[in-house]
Amino acid sequence: MSQYQRLLLIINPALRHPSAINSAAELAKASGASLHVAALIPSFKWLSLLEEGDRKLARERYLQDHRDWLEAQAKHLRGAGIDVTTEVVWAEDMKQDILDHVAELQPDLLVKEIEHESALKRAFFTPLDWHLLRHCPVPVFLLRRSGAVLPRRVVAAVEVSDSESADNALNERIIKQAASLALQCEAELHLLYACDIAADYLADMGGLALGDLTRTLRKDLEKSFLRLAGHFGVPSDRRHFIQGHPVSALSEFANEHDVDVIVMGRVQSHGVGKLLGSTTEHILYQVPCCVLAV
Repeated sequence: MSQYQRLLLIINPALRHPSAINSAAELAKASGASLHVAALIPSFKWLSLLEEGDRKLARERYLQDHRDWLEAQAKHLRGAGIDVTTEVVWAEDMKQDILDHVAELQPDLLVKEIEHESALKRAFFTPLDWHLLRHCPVPVFLLRRSGAVLPRRVVAAVEVSDSESADNALNERIIKQAASLALQCEAELHLLYACDIAADYLADMGGLALGDLTRTLRKDLEKSFLRLAGHFGVPSDRRHFIQGHPVSALSEFANEHDVDVIVMGRVQSHGVGKLLGSTTEHILYQVPCCVLAV
């Protein structure tokens, strides 16, 4: 049985970009899941300038226009055998309204296009996508508009240590999500660990970046990574132990290997990921592919 039975897609109908709908629909078709498309429209402040009767009429006409467009999209998908339902509503608080939809519909996966925010804006306001990564109770699949309709190459980005740790449970969830997605989409599954020894260990040792120490640590981490890959039966040519800061290393790897989806954990327990989801959050603005956050 597929891990996905019900998908929830959040869109901004004013943009009228069908790529997110098509991607979510193809995933629903591949997994046999139903798809609910919720088009949430931010409230317009200028409507408050209208008389009450005119304001009500303007709001309803605006909603109906988007309902007609979305229903036309859904009708086409139903003709392809996909179980699709739709709704178009005003959103007074976008962040909370999305979480309320998740709580009400209980989807197996929340799907949404990545919204690019400037570094300056991110310094003062928490982006919507970051908020969902931190607070959404189900996996979040963030789509890039230029991505493939269905993934052909899926990478599970794991976190390993030189000893048994709590990361194992999260790694297992990451790999299972990635493996299931790859199986349903007939895509290649790859396993990757970005090894940043300096950030993970040497900061706690007074900056003594001794050559022997780093080589030993690297070997221990690589052994842990290979054990993990062997446990899940990942072929040797799809195991990638690379060095570098996770954000830059993953971005370079995704570019060089035409990666379609990176599956990552939203909580990292040590190293550069001590902050909640920090690596995954910043990956959104660096990698050229979609991100599935577990």
